[in-house]
Amino acid sequence: MYTPGPQTQQPPQMGVEPLNTGVAPGPQAKPKAPSKSKNGDVGGFIQQCISLCSYLKELQTQAHLIHLNYEGGNFLGVHGFLKDQYEAHLEQFDTLGEFIRSMDYLMPMCAKGLADAGPGIQHVTSYKGTDMLAVYYKNLEELGIKSKKLEPLAAKVGAIDIQNYMAELCGEAFKAAWFVKATLRNN
Repeated sequence: MYTPGPQTQQPPQMGVEPLNTGVAPGPQAKPKAPSKSKNGDVGGFIQQCISLCSYLKELQTQAHLIHLNYEGGNFLGVHGFLKDQYEAHLEQFDTLGEFIRSMDYLMPMCAKGLADAGPGIQHVTSYKGTDMLAVYYKNLEELGIKSKKLEPLAAKVGAIDIQNYMAELCGEAFKAAWFVKATLRNN
């Protein structure tokens, strides 16, 4: 809770209006969550965008952990690639989150809320390098599919900026999946 500090009276200055520092703004009313309806309304669309943000954040963590744990003959190349990927996933999360905010909807307030908003990703269960990359590959493909499905919904609600970004995200996801698949074929 905000507690104002001690109040001291300053003599008024010519041409300067005094600041009202004694009153803190009250808490804002809790915003309503986006509607989860499936009929193509904006609220339902935003809910799916938040779900995709959740997926991106989990994918970013997965790429970062594989980046740290991967071992193999192609370590240097995979290590560098995954660093680029987890940085890209963070940027993708931020961009989509900003699009959601630009439509005057709120994002979840914490990691738990964000995780609850999404379906989750396939998890890595082995420290074997090819196993880790195979799971990441499947999740990248799923990202491409999810963004491809959101693109026409964005068009339906008139969010052409998100529509264009979904096409870009789809291309990035499938290109990265191709890189991982080509790496796996050499092992």
